[in-house]
Amino acid sequence: MSDDIEQALLKAFRQMTPTARSTLVDFADFLSQRYPVAVTPVSEQPLQVPRPVEESVIAAIRRMAKTYPMLNSDNVFSAATTLMTRHVMGQQAAVEVIDELEAMFKARYDDLYRDA
Repeated sequence: MSDDIEQALLKAFRQMTPTARSTLVDFADFLSQRYPVAVTPVSEQPLQVPRPVEESVIAAIRRMAKTYPMLNSDNVFSAATTLMTRHVMGQQAAVEVIDELEAMFKARYDDLYRDA
């Protein structure tokens, strides 16, 4: 689902009365049963993927993607690419970039589930 559609749906949902919200959820359940998608369910909780002592920035991005599989990869990887570029260009050490990556992925996760 595109971010625009997701944001529009969330905005509409927040403006509804509790009764309308319940009706929307019922309708969404109906549609999901009528048009099922054969996708493996994704955990809403971050997975515990330990950080190795020594890790490259690319390996850290892969680890964060495994840790937070519920995040929209397009949205997250755009920001991750910017951080990785800083390291590649010699502007920032790998450890610092990895710390920022972890904070960024966590912040995106918190944003996703803050209003849920």
